[in-house]
Amino acid sequence: MTLAEADVKPRKPLFALKSAETILAELDALVGALDPKSAAARSAVLAHVRGCLAEARKDAEAELLATSKGTRCAQNLSAAQDEIIGALHLFATRRVYPVDNPSGAEAIALSAVGGYGRGTLAPGSDIDLLFILPYKQTPWGEQVTEYILYMLWDLGQKVGHAVRSVDECIRMARADMTVRTATLEARFLTGDRELFNQLVRRFESEIMPKTGPEFIAAKMAERDDRHRQMGNTRYVVEPNIKDGKGGLRDLNTLFWIGKYFYQVKTSQELVGKGVFRPAEYRLFQRAEDFLWAVRCHLHFITGRAEEKLTFDVQPDLAQRMGYEQRLGMLGVERFMKRYFLVAKDVGDLTRIFCASLEFNHVKDMDLVGRVLAPFRSGKSKIKGESEFVIDTGRLNLARPDVFETDPTNLIKMFMVAGREELLFHPDAIKVIRRSLRLIDNKLRTDPRANDYFLTVLTSPLYVERILRQMNESGVLGKFVPEFGRIVALMQFNMYHHYTVDEHLIRSVGIMAQIANGGLRDELPLTHELLPQLNDTRLLYVALFLHDIAKGRPEDHSIAGARIARRLCPRFGLSPAETDTVSWLIEYHLLMSEIAQARDIQDPETAKAFADVVQSPQRLALLMILTACDIRAVGPGVWTGWKGSLLRALYYATEPLLSGGHSQVTQSDRIDDAREQLSSKLSGWPAGEVETYIGRHYDHYWLRAEPELQIEHARMIRQADQIGETFAGSFRIKAFEGITEVSFYMADHPRLLSLIAGACTMQDASIIGAQIFSTRDGRAIDTFRLRRSFTSDEDEKVRATRIIDTVRQLLQGKRQVLIDGGKESRHNKRLRPFALPASVSVSNALSGKFTVIEVSGLDRTGLLHALTREISDLNLTIGSAHIGTYGEKAVDVFYVTDLTGQKIMSKPRQRKIHDALMSVFQPRAVEAKVVNG
Repeated sequence: MTLAEADVKPRKPLFALKSAETILAELDALVGALDPKSAAARSAVLAHVRGCLAEARKDAEAELLATSKGTRCAQNLSAAQDEIIGALHLFATRRVYPVDNPSGAEAIALSAVGGYGRGTLAPGSDIDLLFILPYKQTPWGEQVTEYILYMLWDLGQKVGHAVRSVDECIRMARADMTVRTATLEARFLTGDRELFNQLVRRFESEIMPKTGPEFIAAKMAERDDRHRQMGNTRYVVEPNIKDGKGGLRDLNTLFWIGKYFYQVKTSQELVGKGVFRPAEYRLFQRAEDFLWAVRCHLHFITGRAEEKLTFDVQPDLAQRMGYEQRLGMLGVERFMKRYFLVAKDVGDLTRIFCASLEFNHVKDMDLVGRVLAPFRSGKSKIKGESEFVIDTGRLNLARPDVFETDPTNLIKMFMVAGREELLFHPDAIKVIRRSLRLIDNKLRTDPRANDYFLTVLTSPLYVERILRQMNESGVLGKFVPEFGRIVALMQFNMYHHYTVDEHLIRSVGIMAQIANGGLRDELPLTHELLPQLNDTRLLYVALFLHDIAKGRPEDHSIAGARIARRLCPRFGLSPAETDTVSWLIEYHLLMSEIAQARDIQDPETAKAFADVVQSPQRLALLMILTACDIRAVGPGVWTGWKGSLLRALYYATEPLLSGGHSQVTQSDRIDDAREQLSSKLSGWPAGEVETYIGRHYDHYWLRAEPELQIEHARMIRQADQIGETFAGSFRIKAFEGITEVSFYMADHPRLLSLIAGACTMQDASIIGAQIFSTRDGRAIDTFRLRRSFTSDEDEKVRATRIIDTVRQLLQGKRQVLIDGGKESRHNKRLRPFALPASVSVSNALSGKFTVIEVSGLDRTGLLHALTREISDLNLTIGSAHIGTYGEKAVDVFYVTDLTGQKIMSKPRQRKIHDALMSVFQPRAVEAKVVNG
């Protein structure tokens, strides 16, 4: 039983559900001789009904935990609600406002609409009611309506209601699509049945026959708009169970359209109409049952109408639904993989359903045909292709046995679809899905099939679209079984926004976007490097495979390189090309890690990196791959800041690999940055610009992005003009979801700790920091803060408070006071995660500094705690590299002792290690001290 079938088939909950008449008898016994209208009687009624509702919900939850039947739980909750409302209606009409000889005007019908009208409710769902009154009304109807509504409100329920006559219902349904949808789902609850039947008859005869195409087009447009608001992908790691792509609302939309166009009462009738095959209908049932189970569990866990599967509830959901850790995957990861596979099934059903409408009923639904897709009649040949034809504007099979005769056509068809810029005919999609059994080891090793696939994978004009279609159809996971293992796989962390398969396809898409001339402003260096590469095909292959080994117990980079050494020859790559691709995969994280966690201006950093890379070609390939990988992680993960760090590392390393004959030397880049800033400061006197530029060390020009340089210049000049020794400024960066706060002041050892403390005092989470010193002993520090408010004005207020707090701390007017027991919003988000802490102390990474690298679970105030410990250890921080990757913090400090020397004493290294590990207690674990 699904959706509106509740009005067709009686539901029998496994638990004993009290009927409305039984509840009424109990209320009569409770009220006794009391006046039914009295406050005492009302209070007794309310208390008893509340108890009945609580008992029904408790029983429904127990049954859900015992059976995992989600649709059943939603129907049980709806059935309980039906009896509660029925009892309140009986008590109101028979006891509170009885009428001995009712006239035709003293009638009322209660109807459930919306989700409630479909006979399903989640624990926190709204109760949507339609009170249908006769054309001629008396005060009695209003009194009964108010009594029921106030009772439901006093029960704490969210009630959406409308009170209308049948004429008003029809008139509003004709003009308003929302009212039309609600009326479509109306289900009789109690009262005058004839009033309700009159509404249904008029709606089905006066509204539905004339407005089918309009209704369907509106619902499809509404669905597309909802998907856009939710990110237009079903593979976000914190999906919305109700409104997200592949969620319950998509199934509802299918049923609305089916009920409206095919005039069915139940979803099962769509099989008889030829829309779904029996197997597809069973898929519909399983998807709906799973999604309802997740939604009901979610409401029971949170105690409210929560629809988003946030990280903090995912482990509890996995546990309640019986998913345990297995084969290197956490239980929560197994649960979320199941969720994404179900969401994919919903997408498949949607495509099948829409195709049926478009192609089988286009004469009846010309408007729908135009909305769903461009429609052209007739078949035409494709030049050079005998197996495929263009059928009604879509790519279709020339013969039913095209795949059976030659299975390589299963791969070739996707290549042709991309090359000819065609969408697939629904009949072709059905045959593809039914032919997946033909993809066996013989096909996987067929040179022609692999050549077709490599052509798709390395064609920037269509690669992302076709790869996604191959994935959605199931072909990609069958043809490349290693890819099939990571389909719908999520990683339980806050850094990655998408499932692994979606991330890989998006990263290939970013590469294609670059090759097509896009992202020039965001990724300028990649456009400079592409013409220098011998073979850009290797980047597509490496990006497609770089996370292919995620979800395994071993390091995914090493395991992925091993998989690449096996797959690349199959795809048709030479031994040398295979070696390059496997190297890129093994080291695909290296450049990002070094750029964000090391002092790039330290000669040892570039030298050590160059020793691993070994050639200018590999450096260029790794630079582009790293940029594509980071951009594909999720919105706002790639920033101009990260781009500048990667470019700085590239330019520092390239001369070491090319014998010093770089096209752009480091000194050229410094000169170019200075000239760019000078041009932006054209309103300043020339001498003042020259003096200002001379205050900065070379590394400033290499690491600070141009916009930040301008911000710093204006901030410092304003402070100098008024004789201030302290200045602060901020930038709200809405697209990246961050706020940058910059400070200019006299340098001193505890400065970093002080600023971090000020941020913590204002409940700000630090996700990055750039630390600079000037030649005249001043400090210029820029902190990147995670955005906390939806309003820019609120972000500005917080940034201003942080600047004022730092000023007061420097003046001694305040002290750093942090409530250790306070749980910030950021800390609450981190609660589900557990990470081992580690501290390494090394003298091998820098010629001048001892490098301390600290990693562990992020939290509000972590940087302040770490820098305070470093200051207490009498260490001077030369540079700091603050990074946050979702829930993981990686902070690297280049330090010396107070005399400017490295920390060579092993006992002192151990002391540093222990002090910093104590910051993570009690979650810290033992880690080795790395000596150089």
